[in-house]
Amino acid sequence: MRNENEVLNLFNLIVEKDDLIRLSVLEGSRTNENIPKDDFQDYDLTFFVTDMEFYKRDDDWLNKFGELPFLQKPEDMELYPSELGNWYSYLMYFKDGIKIDLTLVPLEEINLYFSESDGLVKLLIDKDNRISNKIVTSDERYWIKKPSEREFIDCCNEFWSVSTYVAKGLYRKEILYAIDHFNQILRPELLRMMSWEIGLRKGFNFSLGKNYKFIDQHISKEVFDRLLSTFSLVGYKETWQSFQICCDMFRQHSKKVAFELEFHYPDYDVVMTNYIRNIYGKIDQRE
Repeated sequence: MRNENEVLNLFNLIVEKDDLIRLSVLEGSRTNENIPKDDFQDYDLTFFVTDMEFYKRDDDWLNKFGELPFLQKPEDMELYPSELGNWYSYLMYFKDGIKIDLTLVPLEEINLYFSESDGLVKLLIDKDNRISNKIVTSDERYWIKKPSEREFIDCCNEFWSVSTYVAKGLYRKEILYAIDHFNQILRPELLRMMSWEIGLRKGFNFSLGKNYKFIDQHISKEVFDRLLSTFSLVGYKETWQSFQICCDMFRQHSKKVAFELEFHYPDYDVVMTNYIRNIYGKIDQRE
């Protein structure tokens, strides 16, 4: 497997030899000093080019990056409509194990690119000195945000509203329906609330990582084990147990947040909990 210096040198060599590429940047986790380095981090790369169609005619030019056994072109797919507008991307897996996500951007859209950047950008080559201001790489956009009272209430409202979908899905023996609402909405709201509680304890000047992947570093092992137990969804009994744990955890963390920020804790927690218990009781009666 090529190391980072080898790969970055290759990027620069490709850009230097191609007059149509005027500027290149590296993005993502490899620019973030707060993310531990490992061999399997993607190389998120953007080329600003003067002729998009030249590169889109065929893919042979991608062989410059290495032996390429798998390629995905999201903007060339029918099942998943493009979301990049005039931009064009390549997700490339190479034989030696590295992955490069390359995006081509029309040179005239360089200002649009930087206005929408998440801050994790490192300038590699700027042939025409188009970037006059120093780029300071930062993950600040992903820091935990201190909630307003309305955001807190909205999170609580969404959690307890969707909790009934999970309960009714389990009652109706529609486990995939219940699990989908659990995974897609319920647990994410729990994680959001937990992140706010962490921010109140440790500050709002850091990120918990994509999908809260570093949350275990900021909570006790006991709490993390309880969180992990909410992923036990292999059957109806297990899903009910995980669901109850999720509701208990949400209640505990949201009450802490409400107390620290002097927010009103919603009374409908009791109402919705009784609603769920009623559904669970009907399951017991049926069985």
